Amino acid sequence: MAVRKLKPTTPGQRHKIVNDFDVVTSSKPEKSLVKGRTKSGGRNNTGKMTMRYIGGGHKQKNREVDFKRDKDGISGVVNSIQYDPGRTARIALIFYKDGEKRYIIAPTGLEVGQEILSGKGVEPEVGNTLLLSEIPLGTVIHNVELRPMQGAKMARSAGSYAQLTAKDGKFVVIKLPSGETRLILATCKATIGTVSNSEHMLERSGKAGRSRWLGRRPRVRGVVMNPVDHPMGGGEGKSSGGHPRSRNGVPSKGYKTRAKKKSSSKYIIEARKK
Repeated sequence: MAVRKLKPTTPGQRHKIVNDFDVVTSSKPEKSLVKGRTKSGGRNNTGKMTMRYIGGGHKQKNREVDFKRDKDGISGVVNSIQYDPGRTARIALIFYKDGEKRYIIAPTGLEVGQEILSGKGVEPEVGNTLLLSEIPLGTVIHNVELRPMQGAKMARSAGSYAQLTAKDGKFVVIKLPSGETRLILATCKATIGTVSNSEHMLERSGKAGRSRWLGRRPRVRGVVMNPVDHPMGGGEGKSSGGHPRSRNGVPSKGYKTRAKKKSSSKYIIEARKK
């Protein structure tokens, strides 16, 4: 898996760095696992714009990804590694022995033809899903559940991973990609390995048009607005906008927005890095 820099034959290609898709083995998705995706353009049911800077974009389809990995004891074989327009990571199409097909987030090192398993007593190998209580200490994991049978919620994007650092009774200690260390129930599941496409962070679009293909419209800076539109707006010429804050007046540099009495705070051992 790597990225490639294009020759500067056009202004748009001069700074363009793209993925070479060398891991992707199939270009057509599995029809039974694909659904249409509707786009709102940032509008609600009355047509009012409630989210700015959304609109347009190429037509896309949703791939149904299995985050629960609840086919315990039934082995599956990796049929292909595919591109998913809805996420940064690659996905793998799995053919299970009982005839069912499912998509999973493809970890780094997963290859076509490889066999994967989930459930109790499974070997901690790349692509296998185990209970956190059965995973050896120090193991790199992804697709971590927050509650048993809820489905994976953490460490799902390209190149991300968490690490199992300790076990404490009915809890285990997980170090997350943000640097946060927290307790999670040992009966939750996680998948062994690192999420694929770790070079995603090195990609550069090269031109504004590629953002429009993704459905992202130009974002207007607050300092160029009028005072009626933004707290940082107004002033003569290119004057600075004062204290950095959002359109609603919430400070944007170091201001903590997490609720002080949030129930999950008791599970956090060490907060994420500032």
